[in-house]
Amino acid sequence: MKLEDIEIEDVDFEAMLEESFKKTESRNDLVTGTVVKIVEDENLLIVDIGGGLDANLPLNEVRDEEGNIPFSVGDKIEVLTLGRGRVSYEQAKKRKALNAFIESYDPEQEYIVEGVVTRKNKGGYVVEVDGLEFFMPRTLSYLSSRTDPIGKKIKAVIVKVDKEKASVVISRKELIERDKARAQEIVDSLLETKEPVTGVVKKITSYGMFVDVGGMDGLVHYSQISHKGPVNPAKYFEEGDEVNVVALEYDKKKRHLSLSIKDANPDPWENIHEIIGVGDTVTATVSNIEPYGVFVDLGEDLEAFLHVSEVSWDKNVKHPKDYLSVGEDIDVEVIEIDNEKRRLRVSLKSLQPKPMEAFSRKHRAGDVLVGTITSITDFGAFVKLEGVEGLLHNQEASWDKSKTARDLFKTGDEVEVKIIKIDTEAGKISLSKKALEESPADVFARNHKNGDIVTGTVKDKKEFGVFIALDDNVDALIRVEDLHPLKFDEIEPGQEIRGVISFMDPKNDRIRVSVKRLERQEEREALNHLNEQQDHSMTLGDLIKDKLK
Repeated sequence: MKLEDIEIEDVDFEAMLEESFKKTESRNDLVTGTVVKIVEDENLLIVDIGGGLDANLPLNEVRDEEGNIPFSVGDKIEVLTLGRGRVSYEQAKKRKALNAFIESYDPEQEYIVEGVVTRKNKGGYVVEVDGLEFFMPRTLSYLSSRTDPIGKKIKAVIVKVDKEKASVVISRKELIERDKARAQEIVDSLLETKEPVTGVVKKITSYGMFVDVGGMDGLVHYSQISHKGPVNPAKYFEEGDEVNVVALEYDKKKRHLSLSIKDANPDPWENIHEIIGVGDTVTATVSNIEPYGVFVDLGEDLEAFLHVSEVSWDKNVKHPKDYLSVGEDIDVEVIEIDNEKRRLRVSLKSLQPKPMEAFSRKHRAGDVLVGTITSITDFGAFVKLEGVEGLLHNQEASWDKSKTARDLFKTGDEVEVKIIKIDTEAGKISLSKKALEESPADVFARNHKNGDIVTGTVKDKKEFGVFIALDDNVDALIRVEDLHPLKFDEIEPGQEIRGVISFMDPKNDRIRVSVKRLERQEEREALNHLNEQQDHSMTLGDLIKDKLK
């Protein structure tokens, strides 16, 4: 037969080469080979895998942490065949571990595993679980095709183990659907019975806390924790605490279970008057402090408010934190129970002795004390004396009537005062500073007497008379009937008026002057002077006559 007579067929040489490899070298087989050569320049380890075949193994797979090669020529090494003259040391170790797992696998038991999706392959995903690679078909993955699942952590159940093919198949779908069914059973039971069940606090947030009830998580909103009202759960619970809860509702679309702790416990406000009453003294724990007052925990899921004005008898409480601290136990008196508004008010100062009563037992009007100016108002200054406050009115601050307490003092000044009145019922103390000083009226009275002629400047006009200013801060009154011959309507402020002192009461700072009496007094003095002159001239004439005789 001639050469040209031979029919030549199209031949796929690459396929033929692959087929020759298949005949001589199988894939995915664990074999024990021998190191025949180390080629560091090419980063290869040449391994004799039997049958006269050598395969390449990347050196990176066998180097230790320090970069050393733990094998020498002639050493035995277990590898996994990959085909085309390639083997893997790392894959061999994984295959051995997988084989060990498959050998120990008990089909009577359930295996729930957690792993990470490492790559996609034909028909599904490869999931790495503790160094082992399991196969998860796409139909059993419950993973969305719209997002990339690589790197996603998942939980699944083993559904098939094939020892011959050395493969393990897992299903995320079955586990999720099983969890959904179990969750629905739990929800149905909770919503049907509405009975309290015990749960475990798993996580606490600013808006509430998540509680595990029978393997399902539900949210207890911060408004559903206590009958006191919205509270910060972190102040009352820690993760791991057991709590009683009841189910409120379940949102199937969002798979959201709402729970309540307060509904699982009796509402104290339903029988509040059996628990506590106005006037009762109870021990409470300070739970929160604000500038305007303090919130205290009474137990029995009850909270009360202690207003800043009820903290102390001291009227100058700047902030309750100066008197109390969070966590402190205090005795308080219940002063209000408002069932409709679910509000309790208590007092701390009502259980303390009233400073005014103690002060009044120790002091009386006339006592002289040293106090501290606490505040100054338009009408005077408040002075702190042994835990109480007294009022130093502007009129009692100084004999100088043109000055007020604001002109004379500042907050924090120490001042010596005299008690002029104590009103225990009203809780008021009247004080005087000028009472400790000699009054200008006393000085004036020492240097003047009734009948003295004085000159003053008009300060003020009233319907009943005119006030004139004399020397040394002394004022005097000229009544309308004592103004003659001056006319009341013609008198102007600042005008000087002469008169006679007609009355003096230095103790009560009262001096009266009369212009009318001055006129009579001047007439009388002029007449007396004239009479004296007449008497004097008659006596002289008589003497002359006597001489002439």
